[in-house]
Amino acid sequence: MQTNNEKTPYVEPDKKIEILNKINYPADLRQLPVEQLPQLCDELRHTIVQELSVNPGHLASSLGVVELTVALHYVYDTPDDRIVWDVGHQAYGHKILTGRREQFSTNRKLHGLRPFPSPEESPYDAFICGHASNSISAALGIAIALGHQHKVVAVIGDGAMSGGLAFEGLNNVSSCPNDMLIVLNDNDMSIDRSVGGMKQYLLGLSTNETYNKMRFRAARFLQRHGMLKDDRRKGLIRLSNALKSAISHQQNIFDGMNIRYFGPFNGHSVIDLVRILRQLKEMKGPKLLHLHTKKGHGYAPAEHYTPVWHAPGKFDPETGEILKSKNESKKTKYQQVFGETLLELARQNPKIVGVTPAMPTGCSMNIMMEQMPDRTFDVGIAEGHAVTFSAGMAKEGLIPFCNIYSAFAQRAYDNIIHDVAILRLNVVLCLDRAGLVGRDGPTHHGAFDLAYLRPIPNLTICSPMDEEELRRLMFTAQQPDMGPFVIRYPRGRGLLDEWHCPLQPVSVGTGRCIRQGSDVAVLSIGPIGNDVEQAIDQLSTLTGEQKNISVAHYDMRFLKPLDENILHEVGRKFSRIITIEDGVRQGGLGTAVLEWMSEHGYQPAITRMGLPDHFVEHGDVDQLRQIVGLDIESIQRTIIGKELTPQTSTPES
Repeated sequence: MQTNNEKTPYVEPDKKIEILNKINYPADLRQLPVEQLPQLCDELRHTIVQELSVNPGHLASSLGVVELTVALHYVYDTPDDRIVWDVGHQAYGHKILTGRREQFSTNRKLHGLRPFPSPEESPYDAFICGHASNSISAALGIAIALGHQHKVVAVIGDGAMSGGLAFEGLNNVSSCPNDMLIVLNDNDMSIDRSVGGMKQYLLGLSTNETYNKMRFRAARFLQRHGMLKDDRRKGLIRLSNALKSAISHQQNIFDGMNIRYFGPFNGHSVIDLVRILRQLKEMKGPKLLHLHTKKGHGYAPAEHYTPVWHAPGKFDPETGEILKSKNESKKTKYQQVFGETLLELARQNPKIVGVTPAMPTGCSMNIMMEQMPDRTFDVGIAEGHAVTFSAGMAKEGLIPFCNIYSAFAQRAYDNIIHDVAILRLNVVLCLDRAGLVGRDGPTHHGAFDLAYLRPIPNLTICSPMDEEELRRLMFTAQQPDMGPFVIRYPRGRGLLDEWHCPLQPVSVGTGRCIRQGSDVAVLSIGPIGNDVEQAIDQLSTLTGEQKNISVAHYDMRFLKPLDENILHEVGRKFSRIITIEDGVRQGGLGTAVLEWMSEHGYQPAITRMGLPDHFVEHGDVDQLRQIVGLDIESIQRTIIGKELTPQTSTPES
């Protein structure tokens, strides 16, 4: 990476933005001569780099599709024609061109532009996209609803194409009457390198461009002369596929599904893209355009260190130096604790294997992957498969640690029930990014895992209060006959200076009393218990009766099974109970405690603190916790039961 004392900057610091500033909507873009589009792409790329250097977001993905974004809006009559993006990491150029240029500085900030496209924000956003592989299915549904009056385009990456939903969509596209276009953005990346058979297939897939031109011209000729009617099209496509296969000795999965394949083409030549898209726009039947792009294209640091530059945080756009916040904690991230502990456990226990759906760097399984590549498996963007694959290994005696971000584990719900829980297999589900995650917003908050997993029989569900507890729970999970074991923990850094504690098992279904009290009992689960401790400590700064309230605090540690000894103790001793969790109130810890108390004849007043019954917007975690009432002051107000009165210092005489 370039250093500060090198003379050539990666970007022009005083670059003039001449064309982009005149583009408010795609209708303005379509007034440009095609020869000006390369300059527009250059200006758009420069704007994205400059803005994201101070307002962090998903950089490399958006840089990789600048030319494609410009070409799509130039050729298609958006928003009447629909563009359905997959995941949305790459949609910043799309936002800037569709009426949000002046607002783009608010992207991912509280009350600002949303982190991913959403129809609730703009009519140019045809569908919501935060989780991968849904674009083909959604676009097909839109195409069927619109009929032939408007064009529909689905843009999907090669990483997302490995998801099962993408294949389900392709299968249906091939059998439904539609004219939609699927654009396959092939950059050999998701966040880490793409993996699996689809990656290898796309690497070797090529079709002669001259052949495509000849086939297109032949199709236009037959159509003009009334010889390419709908009832004949599939037969002619099959004949074409057979001839191509005989000539090239290459099978094409898309052509085999009666989806006409074109490519691969260079995805960074905007003028060529316009020409190709214009040709494909009026073609009847489903089509797939395969483009080769480079993630981070046009900004050298992002091209060369792609996983780091997927979402690099703040950086110096001229030098490429990633900047660290002066206030950033030096504590270790929970994911790092997970990664190092997993390797430590794997060295002790030869049965342990690691599984991740395309997030080895994000969840830190790359630590074990580098040391034990034969015992770690990146299965691509395929969460359901990751769980069932883990179940198959567990059935034959291995102990898979399957790490999935909490929000993405929602996609594997049936797999957890059907393939893991029923057989009581020892799969360790490590749910990273549990709770509020911040600027990625409602598609990424890990809000629902406690509630949706609690009803499933045979599961053990727990959440550590700190890094040492995470290590101990991971050690516990791989003990013999544990069955399905779920450990949830948050995004971000822990609290401990030293967390390399001895590995000792925790008795399943036991919590711990953090502090004794007599007036009110607070029952917490997970790292939010540290905020409870801070809130209680700060009660001494209050005046009058408020400072003398006696608060007990219990770290429940396990949602399932609950520590019934603690619950009996609390039920007998306290008339007021507060439960708190970084998950939805409905169905989680608070609901479990409420149910248990009712079933056992206790009648305390129970206040449940957790996420509300609506989707929480994007913003910094501290901001969001204040909005939903999970910050330290809200905890104090709930304990006190009234507004707080700060302690005022006595003036010096």
